[in-house]
Amino acid sequence: MPDPVETNPSLYNVVFENERVRVLEYRDQPGDRTTPHSHPDSVMVTMSTFDRRLSVGDQVREVSLESGAAAWLPAQTHAGENIGTSETHVMFVELKEPGQASGEAALGPQSA
Repeated sequence: MPDPVETNPSLYNVVFENERVRVLEYRDQPGDRTTPHSHPDSVMVTMSTFDRRLSVGDQVREVSLESGAAAWLPAQTHAGENIGTSETHVMFVELKEPGQASGEAALGPQSA
């Protein structure tokens, strides 16, 4: 599982970690891209409004998210690109305890 802090160290920063969770801060500028990386089950909180393109293999999805949104992210491996005109600023609360697999592949955030 490629860790985003290792694959994209200029974009991801660990702001808190203990035995149950890890909190990452992500920041990028328009045009920035990430290399493929993985996240465990996570909660994402958007700190800015942004537009991104996420890709997993042959799947591509464009997302537009508003500042202050919170969403569940099932475990996934993806790459992303800032396709908007504003900074992407996001906090991820990654869970270290594995959840039960749903059997469905997901790409990007899922709202509750």
